[in-house]
Amino acid sequence: MHVVVVGAGLVGTCTAWYLRQHGVDVTVIERADAPGMETSFANAGMLTPSMADPWNAPGISRKLVKWLGREDAPMLLRPRAIPSLARWGMMFVRNSRAKAFKSNTLKNVALANYSLDLLRSLRSDLGLEYDQMSAGTLRACRDQVSLDHAAGLAEFLKPHGVEYTVLDREGVTRVEPALAPVAYRLVGGIHYTGDESGDAHLFCQALGRACSAAGVQFLFGLEVNEIMRADDKLIVASDSSEGIDADAVVLASGSYTPSLAALVGLRVPVTPVKGYSITVPRGDWHDGPRIPVADDHLHTAVTPLGDRIRVAGTAEFTGHDTTLTAARIDNLYLLLEAIYPEFARRLDRRSAKPWCGFRPMSADGVPILGPTRIPELYVNTGQGHLGWTMAAGSGKAVADSIVGVPAEIKVDDYSLARF
Repeated sequence: MHVVVVGAGLVGTCTAWYLRQHGVDVTVIERADAPGMETSFANAGMLTPSMADPWNAPGISRKLVKWLGREDAPMLLRPRAIPSLARWGMMFVRNSRAKAFKSNTLKNVALANYSLDLLRSLRSDLGLEYDQMSAGTLRACRDQVSLDHAAGLAEFLKPHGVEYTVLDREGVTRVEPALAPVAYRLVGGIHYTGDESGDAHLFCQALGRACSAAGVQFLFGLEVNEIMRADDKLIVASDSSEGIDADAVVLASGSYTPSLAALVGLRVPVTPVKGYSITVPRGDWHDGPRIPVADDHLHTAVTPLGDRIRVAGTAEFTGHDTTLTAARIDNLYLLLEAIYPEFARRLDRRSAKPWCGFRPMSADGVPILGPTRIPELYVNTGQGHLGWTMAAGSGKAVADSIVGVPAEIKVDDYSLARF
């Protein structure tokens, strides 16, 4: 059996690994020149079953209207993107009703926990190194309403495998002493002890090397522009190569999956949600952060990654516009200053590496995994802000589906057919 995986980000590379473990011949086609060069390159670096709640929480439509035009908005809807979001947006809002939101949150946490267990096994079995940390994550809250809301969500997720401790102000600084200078602005926080962190790009490259050693073939620098059926085969083609025959094809190209699916008349309700980050050297900040911190009020995450610090945040509906908007990058520096003022003041911005990428957001905030109505065509996308968290689990679920191995999770919850 020969399977072609389109996309060598976290999701595609994990899919390729698990297919190969089933003895399948695998070819991965990637338009970049290495694994993990686009959406998986510089995300927040956190693996967080604790953040399983979709972004379309009840009341999101009112917030989007309130945030229109604000460059400092945590979720910014660009007016030029509105026409392309009409159909997707209706489903997004419909799934923000309380009942749907809770149901979708539980689907996400199930996949997230399953995925994190698999990731730990991969790390142990393959000796992967990616600046990983297993200290959990810390959600810092600046008012009691936010803390109560976070604690309520954590308690809702507790029966489903999310471990947590509610902290007062002093507890927050015990877990993360680097927050002491801003402790007076905090009322408390949540320590999610089961979360992890690490550099997604380094992981993707390390797993890519393991895939190659196991016999997976990577074809870099190729952009798929045609998918055809010939007899019982699918043929994947690009302008710069001959068509490749496959017994099955997996579209794992993040927010670009819908355009690939459209080549065969298939609609996949996923839209790009642009995120930004800056990565800066830790330098001589030896007493700097030792755990990822998500500031609940500022909608920003600061993650230590070895000798670097990653600052990530904001979400922007703007299509596939790759512009590094100066105002959004400047906002990340302001947010860093609000969390770690002493470090921000001595930071040389010339050493920073700004980045933006596109989270593939499904219309209900739940990944889309498995077969489609096109015979032997599979999708693996829609993980949104949880792509790093869900990559291993998504990859194994799709690989198992292709070879007919009984699923270890309830895969029907993530089927494209639900739309």
